[in-house]
Amino acid sequence: MVSTHEHICWGSDHSHHHHGGHLLEVQHLSARYGEVTALEDINFALHCGHTLALAGPNGAGKSTLINLLAGLQEPAEGRILWNEAPLHHTRHEIAYMPQRTEVDWRFPITVRELVEMGRYPSLGLWRKQNAHDREIVDKALESLQLTDLQKRQIGALSGGQQQRAFLARALAQEAHILLLDEPFTGLDVPGMESLGKLLRSLASEGRLIIASHHDLNSAPRIFSHCLLLKKKSIAFGKTSDVLTPQNLLTAFGKQHFTGTSHE
Repeated sequence: MVSTHEHICWGSDHSHHHHGGHLLEVQHLSARYGEVTALEDINFALHCGHTLALAGPNGAGKSTLINLLAGLQEPAEGRILWNEAPLHHTRHEIAYMPQRTEVDWRFPITVRELVEMGRYPSLGLWRKQNAHDREIVDKALESLQLTDLQKRQIGALSGGQQQRAFLARALAQEAHILLLDEPFTGLDVPGMESLGKLLRSLASEGRLIIASHHDLNSAPRIFSHCLLLKKKSIAFGKTSDVLTPQNLLTAFGKQHFTGTSHE
């Protein structure tokens, strides 16, 4: 199925505006740490305009898959294609948001400075920001409701605001694929609901959102699709079709209850 989503291009420069169904394909992907296999023969394909949850028990390979997609780790076998070409030939298409525990929130950088970092792949080494770049940063801040907080140091933000600041950086990058490692960890229920709504909105604008996620009850409300992992792929498809009692028994080895039956 070809997506009908139109890919947004912010600012007044529409020279790289895209249309149609950008497709991510993961083919026979495996990863190892020394002699230990972390992932084995992972296969899936998904167009932009969707949200994908990576689910599974601890050690299932969720973060490893995020790292492979982000180009932070080399696969042992397999390949990752973006519109039939190697994904990492177009690194500006990918934005990676690490776990909040991996960020030094004491670093002396403001919200706006963090979002401006999203323009670095377009700027190269020497070019300074121009009016188009500033326009995109302004729009990213506005879209994530951070305009009034743009001069605040990132460590002074709430957990939900910190997540929105990193998402604003991804929007400023104009990336089509957003990779998030456990983005809901540490958020309260209103924060989770707000972030979930935001991710669905970003996908509806023509992006592909991929996130590792451990709360199976909330997954069907947030994610259109799910890849259930236990080093190998147990199931991939629409979230409500994947998180069945039998699949969860295979993944976790015990009964797991989710809200999928009520969706």
